[in-house]
Amino acid sequence: MGMKHFFRFCPKGSFLRLSQKYQPLGSRDLEGEPEDELELKAVEREKEITALPPKEACKCPIDDLVKIFQVDLEMGLSELSVLQRRVKHGWNEFVVDNIEPIWKKYLDQFKNPLILLLLASALVSVITKEYEDAVSITMAVIIVVTVAFIQEHRSEKSLQELNKLVPPECNCVREGKLQHLLARELVPGDVVCLSMGDRVPADIRLTEVTDLLVDESSFTGEAEPCSKNDCILTEAGDLTTLSNVAFMGTLVRYGKAKGIVIGTGENSQFGEVFKMMQEEETPKTPLQKNMDKLGKQLTLVSFGIIGLLMLIGWLQGKHLLSMFTIGVSLAVAAIPEGLPIVVTVTLVLGVLRMAKKRVIVKKLPIVETLGCCTVICSDKTGTLTANEMTVTQLVTSDGFKAEVSGVGYNGEGNVYLLPSKEVLKEFSNISVGKLVEAGCVANNAIIRKTTVMGQPTEGALVALAMKMELSSIQDNYVKKKEIPFSSEQKWMAVKCALKNQEEEVYFMKGAFEEVMQHCSMFNSGGISLPLTPQQKAVYVQEEKHMGSLGLRVLALASGPELGRLTFLGLVGIIDPPRHGVKEAVQILVESGVSVKMITGDALETAWAIAQKIGLCNGKMKAMSGEELETITESALSTAVKNVSVFFRTSPKHKLKIIKALQKAGAIVGMTGDGVNDAVALKSADIGVAMGRAGTDVSKEAANMILVDDDFSTIRNAIEEGKGIFYNIKNFVRFQLSTSISALSLITLSTVFNLPNPLNAMQILWINIIMDGPPAQSLGVEPVDKDAIKHPPRSVTDTILGRSLVLKILLSAAVIISGTLFVFWKELPKSGVTPRTTTMTFTCFVFFDLFNALTCRSQRKLITEIGVLRNRMFLYSVLGSILGQMAVIYIPPLQKIFQTENLGPLDLLFLTGLASSVFILSELVKVCERFCCRTKTEKDPPEKAV
Repeated sequence: MGMKHFFRFCPKGSFLRLSQKYQPLGSRDLEGEPEDELELKAVEREKEITALPPKEACKCPIDDLVKIFQVDLEMGLSELSVLQRRVKHGWNEFVVDNIEPIWKKYLDQFKNPLILLLLASALVSVITKEYEDAVSITMAVIIVVTVAFIQEHRSEKSLQELNKLVPPECNCVREGKLQHLLARELVPGDVVCLSMGDRVPADIRLTEVTDLLVDESSFTGEAEPCSKNDCILTEAGDLTTLSNVAFMGTLVRYGKAKGIVIGTGENSQFGEVFKMMQEEETPKTPLQKNMDKLGKQLTLVSFGIIGLLMLIGWLQGKHLLSMFTIGVSLAVAAIPEGLPIVVTVTLVLGVLRMAKKRVIVKKLPIVETLGCCTVICSDKTGTLTANEMTVTQLVTSDGFKAEVSGVGYNGEGNVYLLPSKEVLKEFSNISVGKLVEAGCVANNAIIRKTTVMGQPTEGALVALAMKMELSSIQDNYVKKKEIPFSSEQKWMAVKCALKNQEEEVYFMKGAFEEVMQHCSMFNSGGISLPLTPQQKAVYVQEEKHMGSLGLRVLALASGPELGRLTFLGLVGIIDPPRHGVKEAVQILVESGVSVKMITGDALETAWAIAQKIGLCNGKMKAMSGEELETITESALSTAVKNVSVFFRTSPKHKLKIIKALQKAGAIVGMTGDGVNDAVALKSADIGVAMGRAGTDVSKEAANMILVDDDFSTIRNAIEEGKGIFYNIKNFVRFQLSTSISALSLITLSTVFNLPNPLNAMQILWINIIMDGPPAQSLGVEPVDKDAIKHPPRSVTDTILGRSLVLKILLSAAVIISGTLFVFWKELPKSGVTPRTTTMTFTCFVFFDLFNALTCRSQRKLITEIGVLRNRMFLYSVLGSILGQMAVIYIPPLQKIFQTENLGPLDLLFLTGLASSVFILSELVKVCERFCCRTKTEKDPPEKAV
């Protein structure tokens, strides 16, 4: 259809000239053919051009690629070919389908069962002409829904953010000219030129390469830039082995190249991640599931109350409609409309507290989900490690050993001679000084404001020179020649001369075996001595030992000419663990959270980091990406418990690991910073991205962002999550016990034809306390510092667990009994008097406040948590007491609430009686603690998955 419109506005002559001019292949075969047939064949040929998967493109000779994509490497594509191909392949970008309008997303918030139940109760209130209740309930629902919507709206941008890693511009050859284009305009077959600092705009099969190094860390997890070439591969392994393909979204660190676009948009490897993210749905959090279940439970209780009252009324011969009205009113009153507000406020306060600790939480319920987290799967590069290559060990040719402190490219740290721990500077040790000098001179990297320009490995050597105060030694030399590094020779060298001197010297660095082939001497305290087989054997052992520690080992040498160099020693380089990670892992493991490392790196490097951060123990093992490919999901869900390190993994593997852990019943947190982590971050129960090193994709796919990339703040987040759930339970316990008590008093008086112990205004006042400041303040109780020591909460644990229901019923029974006792004691034979209702009313309010005091914690006694710790609770209780005194003693309020003055002894008696609910609840905590301790001693808790 698009082509028909195109032909209508394009003259045949011009079309023919363009197609003849820019079709280098097969053009002779078309000579002499009619113009119409030529046009049709040209269009058909363009239609046949499809994206080529990298694993196929890497094995194709360049001539074959030129034929497949119908392109001339010198001329590039014509504008006409580009237009024809775009009809089929579209723009080089990602399009999110079926984007829901904002208003629909807002309305979806109302699907929560508890919200629907509250709306139903508001409707019943309108029917029964209780308009004030209807308005208050509706306002509560709107506030809750709006706050939740605003907090969660931004988290839906994860797919759109993929476009931010696709560069806005690129250099492309078209119609024989190098043009600066928008990257979205590229089509398969375009010829693209890459240079240092460029982000690769599409999947490109390289055809010309000059010293090209590409940083694929955000894509594969590899910390070290990959060396690229234009050689044909005989076999295609995983993505990290495709040395002649540059992938969309990766960064050119060094060198330049030219190549053919083999895949754009969704047909690129980047597009594979996009498709996987589209298929993944963010799972519901345990709190959302719990709130759904609580809503259903309260619905059943409501219908139960209505049914019971109608049955009793029918047995007593009362009018069914009036009994139904009373039942519905009681059921509506039983629904805690303050609960969604408390949950939302508690979560928002948790989010704000986390923000002060440099953690951004994007979805409210995620804060609480952290309390259930049993496994944290962490990416290695940039998460557990700093993603900054650092020299950590030195071994000189004459046997001196040194260790290096400090991480990254800021030059902070020292070089310590072992075993004396003497700090070395400049040439205080000749052998170490000459080794560092060689690494600094045979180097093209520049460090600017802690950022390396060039290869990270070379940046590590410059940072080492900075620590030794030798970084300016490069200025003493004039570089005359450079032999660049190549993957075949595995070394690089520079020929230099000291300023104002003619004597030339070579400095070489590279792989140990290759450098040794050019050495005939070794350095001993500044003197060159002949290299013996015994000496070589010692160096071989040192190199193997450093390699076994996961270090990347570089050998360094210098001398007058290649083949007659003096061996200087070895340096060990690694991307080291971040500061505080080891301590954080230890605390998490002690609190019942298992930590697993998932990386694209090799086993030796991954295992070295795992040992340094305390991730490995005797029972744990490692699993490769190849094993993950072949193992079944059911087998993996069983085996995954004992695996602490997954190496050589791809995005699909990460997703498979998370699914296996979730199948095994684990609540999984996933940390990561790269594009390759995005799918896993979205599918995990808790996705945690890095704020500084993280890509935009990972930040948007995650639920939580660590602003300072500090893994240890996860510990604080988990502590916060556990505390929040306890606060919600405390509120539910208080509100339901108060609600049940009030309803039971009314129900008993209605069923047994007794006078009402409380009038309408008094019930309204109790409702204010039940849903007002004292209740709300329970949701802001400071997080218990011992919360982190408790094992992760099981997702099967509901808010209304058996233990909580028993405590609610016990508190309600005490409140009902005490209130009925006061009512019976103060009820004269003549009937209900103002003193009767005042005493009963005040008794119930005092019971309420003492009940709130004990509901501040489910486990700890009031003496342990402190009376003054929650200032908001203290102020709200004092306010409630003053309000109650005003209702009793101020004449205008006495008329409204039908109360009268009470004497000091009355208040003392009521206080003593009401405190019984507090004392009994505290005794229950003591008994519960003793029982738990006995059970723990008999059955030690099992370790997390």
